[in-house]
Amino acid sequence: MSLPPLVAPGAALSADQVRRYARHLVLPELGMAGQQRLANAKVLVVGAGGLGSPALMYLAAAGVGTLGIADFDAVEESNLQRQVVHGRSDVGHPKAASAGAAVRELNPYVEVVLHEQRLDGTNALDTFAAYDLVVDGTDNFATRYVINDACVVLDKPYMWGSVSRFDGQASVFWARHGPCYRCVHPGPPPAGAVPGCAEGGVLGALCGTIGSVMAAEAIKLLTGLGQPLVGRILLHDALDMRFDAVTVRADPRCLSCGPRRADGGGAAPPAVAEPPAAETPAAGSAISVRQLRDWLAERARGERSFMLVDVREPYEYEINRIPGSVLVPRAEFRAGRALELLPASSPIVLHCKSGQRSAEVLAELHAAGRRDAMHLEGGIDAWVEQVEPHLPTY
Repeated sequence: MSLPPLVAPGAALSADQVRRYARHLVLPELGMAGQQRLANAKVLVVGAGGLGSPALMYLAAAGVGTLGIADFDAVEESNLQRQVVHGRSDVGHPKAASAGAAVRELNPYVEVVLHEQRLDGTNALDTFAAYDLVVDGTDNFATRYVINDACVVLDKPYMWGSVSRFDGQASVFWARHGPCYRCVHPGPPPAGAVPGCAEGGVLGALCGTIGSVMAAEAIKLLTGLGQPLVGRILLHDALDMRFDAVTVRADPRCLSCGPRRADGGGAAPPAVAEPPAAETPAAGSAISVRQLRDWLAERARGERSFMLVDVREPYEYEINRIPGSVLVPRAEFRAGRALELLPASSPIVLHCKSGQRSAEVLAELHAAGRRDAMHLEGGIDAWVEQVEPHLPTY
């Protein structure tokens, strides 16, 4: 569907701006009025990571007048493979500040507003209220639902994107004209069902593809160009280099936008909700990396017996490993083949990259009667940070 421009044209462009945006101005569909709309627009990009990086750079280059950047994280070396708004000298610095500096360097006509706090149900409405639309570059489900619900309450569109390994998706969710995110995904998947980039990996260039789509969709909405991805999800397979689109529709029973539709568009959801947190292991079923270090020393002296099981994938085991661990991938537990590999008379200590997958396998072992099993808090990431900092991380 075609939609009217989201933003009215702003002030006349200066001679410098005309030169800068010349390739936009000669597009008859965009022209001077469209460029003035962009200059008058206020866009919030949530997450200055893999998707937020290209989205920020192209929105800044396009001349969006105000860019808000919401991110509370710091730049890590592993980010540089795909988060192109940051450079080597930015490692260790706040992502929002790093991205803001890159935007200012690219286009001094863009006003940058930093939001260096975690978005949640207590601050999302106030943060979003000042912007025309939201670009969702996050990588976790909890924040996505907060963004969706706040945008439904405020009647704002937002550009959504997702990447994993070689696959990407993008859409525009706007309850006034189509489905919201909860219409398509009523609730988050089970913990661990969808691996994050740190565990599953992602092709860096894929972030550029999907992030650029998100920026293009934002520009189209702001200026009234073309047909935005409202009611459609773009699917991209980078391995086969294929693009497809599927139609999605609003759910009248949606917990977020359903009440608004039932009331003819006037009612808003009662609150910005967050999905329930994943279950945490029972007390006494987790050990710290320092405890594990001591236990391994005791095992080497013959004073303690236990089996340290790494439930990651073989390719992760090749990157780094805890000495004395045995690789039994999580899939072996889910298939029921791992139990016969575990000693019946010795306790089991599980570990993964960050502790999430090992907690899930721990629950399965407890359900199978292995109450002597426990897992490592923080996984091998915590081990490297606190015990063996010379080991590589990923």
